[in-house]
Amino acid sequence: MPVVEQLLDLAGVGKERLQLCWVSAAEGQLFANYVTELSDLIGQLGPFQPDNFKLELAAVETVLKSTRIRWLMGMDRQITEQENVYHEKMDSEAYQAMVKQAVAQEYEKGLILEALTDGPQSVREIAGKTGVPVYTVSLRLNDLERAGQAQFHKFEGTTAKFVLLAA
Repeated sequence: MPVVEQLLDLAGVGKERLQLCWVSAAEGQLFANYVTELSDLIGQLGPFQPDNFKLELAAVETVLKSTRIRWLMGMDRQITEQENVYHEKMDSEAYQAMVKQAVAQEYEKGLILEALTDGPQSVREIAGKTGVPVYTVSLRLNDLERAGQAQFHKFEGTTAKFVLLAA
């Protein structure tokens, strides 16, 4: 849940639109109260327009499919509660901070990958479409090239263009 909440905030959708409440079948009134609270909240937030968030939602989906994030989420208890092969444990807060940073990086890469679906793009064009700073686009393109997901295509004048590689 914290990862999805972070992604919804990064995407500009807002984590408030996601709620999880545990209620047993015997707690009908509690369930009704939760539904009323959520309905009121959504009413205050207004209708969600998914067409206004196509790029961002595609990036969120990319992150949720990311091997890196899925691995980190699956290793949470192993890394924070049990010892690794070097007999070390990682502090839970440090681990969560690392996951948060990884999610942000994967989201930036997801935005870049989605921007590249429109064809060859320069770093500045990608930055303009995604809102990711130029320097960060350069860093993430480097990551994507190493992962075989994007590559340099050609120069147009002195401007380098990059393309998406087929999965």
